[in-house]
Amino acid sequence: MTESLTPLPRLAVTMGDPAGCGPEIIAKALTEAAAYAAARPLVVGSAPALRRALEVVGRTAEVRVIAQPAEAQFTHGTINVLDPEPFDLAALQCGKVQALGGRAAYQYLIRAIDLALAGEVGAVVTAPLSKEALNLAGYHFDGHTEILATRTGSKKATMMLASKDFRVTHVSTHCSLRQAVERCTTPRILDVIRITHAALRQMGLDDPLIGVAGLNPHCGENGLFGSEETEQIQPAIDLARGEGLRIYPAPLPPDTVFVRMAQKREFDAVVAQYHDQGHIAAKLVDFWGGVNITLGLPIVRTSVDHGTAFDIAGTGQANPASLLNALEYGRRMAQKESSSR
Repeated sequence: MTESLTPLPRLAVTMGDPAGCGPEIIAKALTEAAAYAAARPLVVGSAPALRRALEVVGRTAEVRVIAQPAEAQFTHGTINVLDPEPFDLAALQCGKVQALGGRAAYQYLIRAIDLALAGEVGAVVTAPLSKEALNLAGYHFDGHTEILATRTGSKKATMMLASKDFRVTHVSTHCSLRQAVERCTTPRILDVIRITHAALRQMGLDDPLIGVAGLNPHCGENGLFGSEETEQIQPAIDLARGEGLRIYPAPLPPDTVFVRMAQKREFDAVVAQYHDQGHIAAKLVDFWGGVNITLGLPIVRTSVDHGTAFDIAGTGQANPASLLNALEYGRRMAQKESSSR
């Protein structure tokens, strides 16, 4: 089959909290012709909020409300919107934490997940939601990842932060530093290494090389500053290498491993041991354009790597770079997933 006859993947783009910057970055991203060149994006969110956002950012497009993805018309100048949680726009306070925004964001995400599970879209691409608003609405989750894992029945979901040549996955994320140390165990690290390797293959890297960061300063200095490297991390690396995965043979000092990936291109990804270890490095490398990818799910999910930006919501200032990159990663992974079936 020629490339011209291969259907482009549908991408369900969730609006996130409609009181945040989601409507504006979607309005900017989906009025770009490039957004339709390699994929077929449709929005799961509020049509009135998107129309308002188009006015705010000074862009023009037809907002076409649909009931099912099959009804969508994927042409530049038309934005398809599937709205599972209609509300009166006058009730929404732009830039404010409120239950209405949390409830809407949750329903948008659930609908998009279900579409992906049913095979009606190839990937879910998410704009940011507010954890506080989500909990105000009665949905007691830490964020997107936990909702995705629960809805899809996934027990080993993990987070990857990615930019062009920089990818970091995490052994633990949203927990205290004390809990992060407790979660630095051989089985958990091995799971993340395996999931990272599979994701890199899905991104088109046939023989990726992965580095694994240590937990302690200088990787523990042979037990002087901690023993997790020898007792937990090294065994995980040895087991992964025994399975034929290309892993650097020892834990690497956290203060140098990211430089080796970002500047020397020695690794295709690094496994970080906890949230800030990986996040600080990733955001220094590409603060505006970074992408959050959830691994270990039965569906493809990519996301912006920033929050709702309530402080500038409604001003038209929000930067769409992260969403554009999330669309590209979603497209690439959805196509690879489709071709492997």
